[in-house]
Parts: sequence; C-alpha cells; structure tokens
Amino acid sequence: MSALRLLAAPLRSLLRFPLLQLAIVIAVVVLLQSADEHTLFGQMFVGLDRLVDRSVGAVSAAFSVKSFTRSWLTTGFWIGYVYLAGLLILLALRIAFAIALDLAGRWNVFWLRNSIARERGIAAYQAWEPLERIRPPHISQEIWEEAFAWPANNKPPYPPLPHRLLRGAIGYVVVLGALATALQLFTPLPALTWLGDLAKRLPGLI
Repeated sequence: MSALRLLAAPLRSLLRFPLLQLAIVIAVVVLLQSADEHTLFGQMFVGLDRLVDRSVGAVSAAFSVKSFTRSWLTTGFWIGYVYLAGLLILLALRIAFAIALDLAGRWNVFWLRNSIARERGIAAYQAWEPLERIRPPHISQEIWEEAFAWPANNKPPYPPLPHRLLRGAIGYVVVLGALATALQLFTPLPALTWLGDLAKRLPGLI
C-alpha cells in the first residue's frame, strides 16, 4: 500500500495544482456542451444549464446585474457547479475505496490484511504519540486511553456528525453575519441591506 501511495504521490500533487483543476473543469464544460442532447452528457448539460440560469436569475432578482456582470456570473456558476460535482464524485470514490479496503482487510482479500493493518497501525501509533507525551506518570496508559482516545464503551470521543455539521453551519453564519455587519458599518457597501432584501425575495425564488 505504501508503494502505491509513493507512486501516486506525483500525480496527486499535480492534480492539486489550481490551474490544472481549472483547466479540467473548463474541458468538462466544453465536453458537456458539445455532447448530443439525447446522450447522458447532453442531459447533464441541459440540467446544469437550467441550474445556472436559475442561479443567475436569483442573483439578478436580488441585485442590479448588467450584461457584463451577468456573463461573469454565468461563467462563475458553471465553473463552480462543475467543480462541486467533481469534488462530490471524488469524495464518493474515496469513500468507496475506503470501504473496499476495509472489506479487503476484514476478509483478507489477496492476502492484504497484514499490509493494511501494518500501515494503519503505524498511522494510529503516530497519532497516539503526541497524546502519550503529555500523559502524567501517575495515570496509567489504559485509563488515559479510555479518557481521551478509545473509550471503554467504544463510542468516539467527539460529537456525532450532525452535531458537528450544525456547529460548523452556526459558525459560518456567525462569521458571515459579523463580516456583513462590518461592511455595513465601516464601508459604503450595504451588505446587511442586501442580505435582508435577498431573504425577503427567497420564498418567491424557490
């Protein structure tokens, strides 16, 4: 597994380059646009085109948008939606690959259990080391582990995923609200007024 990661490292570093990602997204948009409407890619283009039109229409209803800004909005929404779709596809592939690795390790497919377990054991030890360095001498390693790393009830020592998502969403709302307030008070941009107008028009746009 480590050999595969070593071989894939140059390709992964190249794919993380922002300009290459932008070029791939633009190529995908051009490919979808050139596809026939009766094919799968053509139907995908039609669906994305409608989504982009509705998004530009929503922004135009909330703010004063002229032709130059509309063209940039259209391009930006196209790139953003295709980029988001690519991220979701990569996330799904990553989850599927992780599940496949778990099944391969559990059932010892192609005799990979030992190599997968060794690699994950090394990662677990490296993650445990910083916590172990601050363990007081009078606390046993077992109690320390149950308190902070692997509880005795086998429940993770962090909140469930819905709670973390809700906490993150609240944090983003607070930060955006503070930023909009600062823009409203200290700059000529009436950000809070724009957000209020957008909130009033959202029920009619959905």
